[in-house]
Amino acid sequence: MTSPSTPRPPAAWPYWITLSFVPLAVLAIAKGGWWIALIPLWGWVAMPLFDTLLGRDLSNPDPDTPDTELFWFRLLTWIWFPVEAVLVFGAIWYLTHVAQYPVHEKFAVMFGIGVTTGTVGIVYAHELFHKANKGERWLGDLLMAMVLYSHFRTEHLLVHHPWVGTPRDTVTARYNEGFLRFFPRVLWQGPGSALRAEKAMLKRAGLSPWHRRNPLWRYGALQLGVLGLAFVLGGWMGVGLFAFQAFVAIWQLELTNYVEHYGLTRRHLGDGKYEPVGPHHSWDSTHRVSNLLLINLQRHADHHLHPMRRFPLLQSYAPETVPQLPTGYPPMTALAMVPPVWRRMMNPKVRNWRRRHYPDITDWTPYKAGTLPEPRGAG
Repeated sequence: MTSPSTPRPPAAWPYWITLSFVPLAVLAIAKGGWWIALIPLWGWVAMPLFDTLLGRDLSNPDPDTPDTELFWFRLLTWIWFPVEAVLVFGAIWYLTHVAQYPVHEKFAVMFGIGVTTGTVGIVYAHELFHKANKGERWLGDLLMAMVLYSHFRTEHLLVHHPWVGTPRDTVTARYNEGFLRFFPRVLWQGPGSALRAEKAMLKRAGLSPWHRRNPLWRYGALQLGVLGLAFVLGGWMGVGLFAFQAFVAIWQLELTNYVEHYGLTRRHLGDGKYEPVGPHHSWDSTHRVSNLLLINLQRHADHHLHPMRRFPLLQSYAPETVPQLPTGYPPMTALAMVPPVWRRMMNPKVRNWRRRHYPDITDWTPYKAGTLPEPRGAG
């Protein structure tokens, strides 16, 4: 029971809005044509409109709410993998055996599926692999295998969280780095960065990088498994359709990564030492509906301070403490695809952030160029 002075846990049912993607995906698969546009219109147009109408949610639940009171929140993340698997593999079978759509229309359907597996599936995977429960971590691994991006778990947990805002972190977008440069850089550097982190961890345990404890073996096996199933269901066309939805999902993920920390860097203290991560090293958004859609991913500062905290309990902070985005992530990621517009909007905000938090730093050149030394002890 909560006392009258203790904030009550939030209601779980609004977060189930993410399941609204399922009937839209089914309609796109079954009908094709303009029905395919429903998924991106729902995620990229309708959700920002609802944000505008319903405003921000500044309430903060009790962060010490026990898991026993969060069953319906957790259930939502548990059921998504079987839902996604049916959608993806059902679509591949239907598009290669039943639908008479032209090839470009089949790939358009998988574009919509990829928006779903990126907007919902990867966000849920992120929530799950942050948890101590082995079953939840396995569900996270399965969801990442569905988009052929399994190394993201290692990269996120072993590199991004400890080294965000430093040159070691691949996905901290540098000031003035456009997304069209950021994306291929991350695709190229990410897998090697994850391998390097796992090798360093195994070395500390006295083990070879080829040891079976290296999760990259599991990642590879799961990805081969889903590709094999795509081939069984749809031949090489099935593999192509599967790979295309995975690419779209990865594009969605890295757009989000780009927005979350653009231009925000930790102070270099000298000799490869950096200040601890603070709440001001993430861009936040308190827009109500997009936070429901993304299960509070936009309360990103608190996630970095408390990475094991479950999504309904993440806290919002005052603008004086945490830099705020002007809108939720969906429209911000769309703006990121147009670098001149993005820079016009965000670069002044980064400069204001520097003046507020680091008024004594006069030369930002090494921070912008990423030429500062890597953190001492980084794997």
